[in-house]
Amino acid sequence: MEGHQNYYSRCFVGRLNLYLWSFRLKLKRISFPSGNEFQAVVCLNADLPDVDIFEMVSGVSIIVADGAANYLLDKGIEPDMIIGDMDSFALPKASKLFEQNKILIIPDQETNDFEKILLYCERKSLVNLLILGFHGGELEHTLNNWSVFKKYSHRLNMCIFDQNRYGISISEPVDILVNINEIISLIPQPRATLTTNNLEWELKNETLELGVREGARNVAIAEHVTLDVIEGQLLLFINHRLPISPKFTERQQLKQ
Repeated sequence: MEGHQNYYSRCFVGRLNLYLWSFRLKLKRISFPSGNEFQAVVCLNADLPDVDIFEMVSGVSIIVADGAANYLLDKGIEPDMIIGDMDSFALPKASKLFEQNKILIIPDQETNDFEKILLYCERKSLVNLLILGFHGGELEHTLNNWSVFKKYSHRLNMCIFDQNRYGISISEPVDILVNINEIISLIPQPRATLTTNNLEWELKNETLELGVREGARNVAIAEHVTLDVIEGQLLLFINHRLPISPKFTERQQLKQ
């Protein structure tokens, strides 16, 4: 009985704190409503998940970097579009397996395959993107992907999936629906000043910065967590919600 009382007490306190917090913040809410699907799955040529993850987003268009096409074909998954300079996927092989309108060859060496795909998605008005294979292989590829992700995070709603976790870019005040005791990680890109609410280890107008101070493996103590990002940008890591895409909703400004 005492355990139930403590649980409901924490829920009440968390919601009260969020209400009081909202009086001074203009927040966006990040939620995961049923039916809010990704518009496309982007597969990069690195560590890709097992087939069951693809089955969870079946029906969503799959856009792959040329090297990732080999993995998908081996698993019996047919991509909807292959994009890249074809340095990792032989063009004769691709031409035999796919119609010409499913292959986009971009020889430009100023952009990597990830950026080529994001530019294609922008042209096609594909905004809500699930990113698979973000890291793995050579470290410089991962770091380069991170740079591209940061570059386009203000233009596209990208969500990284890795090891059953979501990675979401945050650069403004938000509140997010989570589970109590969920692990919440805040990784600066490369620097962010923020105040938090409803985390076990709170930040009060404090700065996270790569090479100085990180914010990994915090814990949610209520169902609503507030991240008042005052300056900079960070990557928020939470448990995945597949097949649901995060939805960003403007919340009305409350008067003080």
